[in-house]
Amino acid sequence: MSTLRSHFLTHLTNDEIEDYLRRSSVILVPVGVTEMHGGFPVDCETVISEAFTLRIAQATDTLTLSGLNFFYAGATATGRGTIQVSIRQGIDYLGAVARDLRRQGFTKQVYFSMHAPAHLTIGPMLRDFCDETDVTAIQIDPLKYLGAKCRDLLADAGPDWFHDIAVGAYQILGRLADVPLTDAYARPVPQSHAHLEDLFSLSWPSESAGFHCLEKSDHMPTPAILTEADRDIRAQRGAALIDELVNRIDMPHLLAKMDELEAYNRALRERYPHAPGA
Repeated sequence: MSTLRSHFLTHLTNDEIEDYLRRSSVILVPVGVTEMHGGFPVDCETVISEAFTLRIAQATDTLTLSGLNFFYAGATATGRGTIQVSIRQGIDYLGAVARDLRRQGFTKQVYFSMHAPAHLTIGPMLRDFCDETDVTAIQIDPLKYLGAKCRDLLADAGPDWFHDIAVGAYQILGRLADVPLTDAYARPVPQSHAHLEDLFSLSWPSESAGFHCLEKSDHMPTPAILTEADRDIRAQRGAALIDELVNRIDMPHLLAKMDELEAYNRALRERYPHAPGA
């Protein structure tokens, strides 16, 4: 049973955090974004990431950060509600956070984001950081994981699974009322750059070419939510999906594997004193 008053680090006192660090060095780091997202609030993908890490933290009695809202958005920078931070600026900022977490004793760090282009920020930062320090850090890319491990679950959830998860995430964080009742973006239209798919399909769209959304509808159609009852139903479905996905990710198993990775890297550094991080 957890002894933590909250699993969000920023909700605790310094004494409570120091007590936690006497028994654990694990910190979860949800990396968010602020960008136009159809009829949903611009912090939608930040909220999803934080809801996932909160559920993981509750399942493993660990801590999670929050409030990492401003990173590389990508093609949505044409929206006036998007806050665009360059990839390089995001790497530097996230790296500064990672290094100070290590200074405070968080030597097992788990990075998580539901924003597809976040891997451009997290991956380079994580590899450089791990080469420079003794920290054991991993990235969970849930979009990749879902496609590889959870196709059956998503097929059962139906085509609106992502938006159900979004609404469920707002409920988990106690912010369900922030999801507006609207159908403004409920009618899918062809993306303005659909004729360029031959280029975008060569890699991840966020890194295959330099482009931005010509129309606000390019990112992305969101379902019609016209009543509070509609919103409640989506929230219940989405929260259940998040809980099942957290169960399938099996964070206790991954934390045990991180212990093995830590031992592996320690042995490597002892054998090869010239290796990165030694």
